[in-house]
Amino acid sequence: MKKLVIASDIHGSAHWCANILKRFQQESEGFAPAEVRLLLLGDVLYHGPRNDLPQGYAPKEVIAMLNPLRDRIFCVRGNCDGEVDQMVLDFPIMAEYAVFELFGRTVYATHGHHWNAQTPPPLCHGDALLYGHFHIPMCEDVELKGGAGRFTVLNPGSASLPKNGTPHSLMVWGAEGVRWLDVQNDEVFMRWNGSKS
Repeated sequence: MKKLVIASDIHGSAHWCANILKRFQQESEGFAPAEVRLLLLGDVLYHGPRNDLPQGYAPKEVIAMLNPLRDRIFCVRGNCDGEVDQMVLDFPIMAEYAVFELFGRTVYATHGHHWNAQTPPPLCHGDALLYGHFHIPMCEDVELKGGAGRFTVLNPGSASLPKNGTPHSLMVWGAEGVRWLDVQNDEVFMRWNGSKS
């Protein structure tokens, strides 16, 4: 894999899902399909009882947009995702987390409602903890318990329901590091070079 487009908390918005997929298509230009993947960090179809309906709320349209890309999508389960959602989506969404290596770094990807910066999973120095859930873009180094080094916390924010005045956003992780993009105007508003601390 040469590039990973990362989005979280679509919450059934066809409008914002279309913006994510437009950016995914742009990031895929010039690459083979297997070289660029889309990672969804949960809360794909349902808005949840705590959220207002996002713009363009249409879960069936989101299903129709995502299913044709089933061979290019990785997904972890969010707190608003359930077995009924898995029945209509053609790619796995029920895993609580995924662990993989990207550009020499071990990445632990999850939704964030269980494992996050305050309650991290077992990590080693230099690992990255990637999650959504809070709808706020983030990049910060966190000290491991016992002072055994640091790990990096990354959050793409939310494309459909951003909080605290943050942009409608996603992340792109490539060989040059990570870019956070405002999906309304494609502007980069944050960067991380991916170097190990």
